[in-house]
Amino acid sequence: MSVVTSASRDAVVGLQSHQTFIDLLEQLYRDRALVAYPTGQSIPLNADEVLVVCRGVVQLFTIQQDGSETLLGLAGPSMPMGLPLTTVEPYWATALTDVDLLSLPFAEIEESPVLMAGVFRNLTLRLQQSEAWLALSGKRLVADRLKHFLVMLAKDFGQVEPGGIRIPLRLTHHQLATAIGTTRVTVTRLLKDFKAEGWLVVDQRHIVLGLDPKFPANQLLSPMHYRSM
Repeated sequence: MSVVTSASRDAVVGLQSHQTFIDLLEQLYRDRALVAYPTGQSIPLNADEVLVVCRGVVQLFTIQQDGSETLLGLAGPSMPMGLPLTTVEPYWATALTDVDLLSLPFAEIEESPVLMAGVFRNLTLRLQQSEAWLALSGKRLVADRLKHFLVMLAKDFGQVEPGGIRIPLRLTHHQLATAIGTTRVTVTRLLKDFKAEGWLVVDQRHIVLGLDPKFPANQLLSPMHYRSM
């Protein structure tokens, strides 16, 4: 129980760091309304606008010529996103959960040292995520890619509870397959294998990773694995 308590404390520190930037935005833009999007809704993107996620998680992806999707990243609370921050075409965003977004003209960010510093700090989180996903693609075994991808999701978005680390995202098997470059059938089979191994359970459509020392998610309990905000 003491180990879980320590992990919970670290998770709260990360949450507070996210909240600091969001609180700053709320102070600066009290009169500017947030834009809400329900789960699954497409989010319009403009060439001169940066969107900051204040609540929820946004899925970022592109469409290939054959019509298939490539998942590029997940933007969570405090993370900026938008066309000024990418060169990928086409570039799409959908609400993976219910989200609240704050719209900031890119020119406004450039003119404000405070905004620029806040956006830069949180943009590094997206950069770290992107590099981690690239490193993941180099793993030869699909099982290793899926296992490490789930641990990454737990690190970025996980909620520590007595039963393990809950990933509060309802990712479909197709979305997981897209993220690691495999098929939906393979992901379904591997998740069954992981359940049989005992370190993964599904509760209320959420994946929960066990915290036993012999399980993959146990590495997240070490302070060195928690991102410094």
